[in-house]
Amino acid sequence: MPDLLIELFSEEIPARMQARAGEDLKKRITSGLVEAGLTYSSAVVLTTPRRLALAVEGVLAESPTIREERKGPKVGAPDKAIEGFLRGAGLTRDQLEERDTPKGAVYFAVIEKTGRPAAEIVAEVLEATIRNFPWPKSMRWGNGGLRWVRPLHSILCILSDESGAQVVPMMVEGIPAGDTTEGHRFMAPGRFSVNSFEDYAEKLKRSYVMLAPEERAEHIWNDAQNLAFAAGLDVVEDKGLLAEVAGLVEWPVVLMGQIDAEFLDLPPEVLQTSMKEHQKFFSVRNPRTERIERFITVANRETADNGATILAGNQKVLSARLADAKFFWDNDLRVAESDITHWTRALENVTFHNKLGTQAQRIQRIASLARELAPTTGVDADLSEKAARLAKADLSSEMVYEFPELQGLMGRYYIKAAGEDASVAAVAQEHYSPLGPSDDVPTSALSVTVALADKLDTLAGFWAIDEKPTGSKDPFALRRAALGVIRLVLSNDLRLPLDRFFDSQLVRAESAANNALPRENVEHLLDEIADHGVFGAAFQAVKEKIGEIPNSDFLKLEKKVPDASDDLLDFFHDRLKVFLREEGIRHDIIDACIAMDGNDDLTLLVKRARALNAVIETEDGENLVQGFKRANNILAQAEEKDGVEYSYGADIKFAETDSEKALFDALDTTKTNIDQALKSEDFPAAMSAMASLRAPVDAFFEDVQVNTDNDILRRNRLNLLNQIRQVCSSVADLTRIEG
Repeated sequence: MPDLLIELFSEEIPARMQARAGEDLKKRITSGLVEAGLTYSSAVVLTTPRRLALAVEGVLAESPTIREERKGPKVGAPDKAIEGFLRGAGLTRDQLEERDTPKGAVYFAVIEKTGRPAAEIVAEVLEATIRNFPWPKSMRWGNGGLRWVRPLHSILCILSDESGAQVVPMMVEGIPAGDTTEGHRFMAPGRFSVNSFEDYAEKLKRSYVMLAPEERAEHIWNDAQNLAFAAGLDVVEDKGLLAEVAGLVEWPVVLMGQIDAEFLDLPPEVLQTSMKEHQKFFSVRNPRTERIERFITVANRETADNGATILAGNQKVLSARLADAKFFWDNDLRVAESDITHWTRALENVTFHNKLGTQAQRIQRIASLARELAPTTGVDADLSEKAARLAKADLSSEMVYEFPELQGLMGRYYIKAAGEDASVAAVAQEHYSPLGPSDDVPTSALSVTVALADKLDTLAGFWAIDEKPTGSKDPFALRRAALGVIRLVLSNDLRLPLDRFFDSQLVRAESAANNALPRENVEHLLDEIADHGVFGAAFQAVKEKIGEIPNSDFLKLEKKVPDASDDLLDFFHDRLKVFLREEGIRHDIIDACIAMDGNDDLTLLVKRARALNAVIETEDGENLVQGFKRANNILAQAEEKDGVEYSYGADIKFAETDSEKALFDALDTTKTNIDQALKSEDFPAAMSAMASLRAPVDAFFEDVQVNTDNDILRRNRLNLLNQIRQVCSSVADLTRIEG
């Protein structure tokens, strides 16, 4: 079986596109070969800035001959039917066979596809792949019609076995396939031929090309660490930057340079970001002072002066970049130290969303909500509001304008420089967290308060203007915001009635969207609502006051807000299901708990779900659910048939069997135990008490006929089934458990 080697050699491919392009090349070539009947043993793809290489081992020398029979129309069928069958089979009428079947004579087509040589198939598949390659961005050059990420220079395509290598004959837009390639652009110019993948990799290495991106990355990291270690320093790890730099060079040469002393007092994050974004430099830190003092750069060639000229040029460019960063830092510090609220006022001219007002208006909403959340999170309301008003001040700073990824972090520096408490400054950085499933969750109560207010305002705002996630589209990252709220609540064990705060923030967002009332009036009304404690009911309490205010279209919110609030809570429940799936908690178990009161308290809901899940996994729990469903089904059928509700309580004096009497006693004991456990929110105890009903319920169904001919006994037993349903349903809605 021959091996296939393909190389597509071009001008430099952007580093961010190389890995995906390699996988696309592998997928399209191997899929095309298999579809054409050529199987293979293994395939590996390798990329450098100038080439995509694919090696496929154990390819069949030719595709197998395939013989296929197709049953056609009956003999004597209309000509159009027969002609359609012939077109599909690619045959003529004289090539059809007539065969007798139980339903009469029928035409059969015998289609034989002769196998084809591998070279012929490879040529077709490779040409189709090149012409239809899915580059995110591509270009045309010269007078040709081919599109590629950068001008394509050559195509290497050979099939090799023990007898040697053969070039696959093909041509794409005037570029013929061959058996030659090039080495390093500067250190080994000129072309050379290859006869196998091993020969190809070996000759490239001698021509100063490391073919595997993993090898280049490992070489860069090892050399960088060695240089830093020799100077008593540490390289700041950055896997993303390492992968990118490995895609910029074919022969990495690692060099370490010095940062000018005037820039060493800049915040380390500023130095690191500036060097990474503009120069693709690694930061080198002094472990004793935590300052960034040097940088690592990776050249693409060896030089006679061991990189001295390259380093000098890089240091010159870096100094210019850091001079800009220092200018931004010094200017921002002057503003922060004199009047940091200058930045928050500037946000009045920055639009957050055209339907939700400016950034300043959003900050006002977040600050108001943070104040309402403070009693729940256990922090001072005034401090919460103050921290929320300052948390996004750095959005107006010059540094964040230049480096948006430093938002929050720079706010921490600037708020501290303004003389504020360290806990308030920390909020600026921490209130954005958690940004993803692996991001750390804030633990400071003040940061948690503002982080919750920020994310809840985002969700309520976009719900108010009906900009919800749809399918795979979530342009405003609302799923991430909801997951952030869930993690903040659960990680900090908060008892947060979400629905109450949804209502509050939806009113604010609706006001921003509709301009139904001046903001000061809305704020006054919200203060009134907050005094009532229960937001939904408070609309009625302030209805008369709202009616007295001109332009009372605000009253429309009375119906609209609760609907949006319920929908938003459903969205949270869906996100919670995804979050708990990693714990092995099934969706139906969560649904059984969502059906209970207090389902907007996520901490309470999750405790209930975890306890129910633990019980359902036991034999007693599983069997009890089956017993409950049996009781519920019998009861539902009887109530539908009789047109009455059996909910008046059974009387033990009508019990006939010992198992029936035992069930009465067990239900009384279990109800008492469950009530006490639920009162103290001891859900494991409540679930265990419920599971204890398994034995008496099973015994009851084994010994007793519920639908007996005696009407008195039948009614009493149906009422007893209702007691089973009521006792179990006080813990969770077991009707939602599947299976």
